[in-house]
Amino acid sequence: MTGAMDEIAIEVKALSYWYPDGTRALEDVSLTVYRGECLGVIGPNGAGKTTLLLHLNGVLQGTGEIRVFGTPVDRTTLRTVRQQVGLVFQDPDDQLFMPTVFDDVAFGPVNMGCAMDEVMQRVARALSFVGMTGCERKPAHHLSFGEKKRVSIATVLAMDPQVLVLDEPTSSLDPRARRNLIRLLKCLSLTRVIATHDIHLVAELCGRCLVLDGGRVAACGPTHELLTDKTLLEAHGLEVP
Repeated sequence: MTGAMDEIAIEVKALSYWYPDGTRALEDVSLTVYRGECLGVIGPNGAGKTTLLLHLNGVLQGTGEIRVFGTPVDRTTLRTVRQQVGLVFQDPDDQLFMPTVFDDVAFGPVNMGCAMDEVMQRVARALSFVGMTGCERKPAHHLSFGEKKRVSIATVLAMDPQVLVLDEPTSSLDPRARRNLIRLLKCLSLTRVIATHDIHLVAELCGRCLVLDGGRVAACGPTHELLTDKTLLEAHGLEVP
């Protein structure tokens, strides 16, 4: 189920979060992610999936406690935590903002203070991994949506994170692009947390999954058990794959 059951990558304890208008997004959420595992986070629209992901590298900060490889996530540790936990947004246009693909992928390593030789190596390695070598000088807005998704992942991989967090990675992809992306994610050995409506992706990639509904944990356990529990899934707006 996990790559190293004795080593905790992310630990969340009693996490709650309210938006400024008073809307409760998360309530008393606790979970553990182990090094090397792929954890799926599923639930209906408005369940709190994206809000949870945004806490894992400190984009949002609620009440409770989050630790990344033992380091508490707070304002004093954000730089370290964000080098360890890379977040891929649902919409690649939220991630790609530089003039060229090279600039987008190089942005993280440059801001980490890497020497230019290392930046070049990181960019080349990340683009090669996602199958986008040769697109370095293209503007991201000239790419297809699926290509943008892959470049978005490359921007995070170039920072050499220990955890990859993805929000709806297969949304809006055509069948071929979806299959290619799943194949890419399956090749990664680092810890992954994937929030998605794509139950088939969860069944294929994730050894465990967490069911969120109304900002609360409804269930957490082995994927094959939860995804065959018709009563559980239907109670939380999901379907058996």
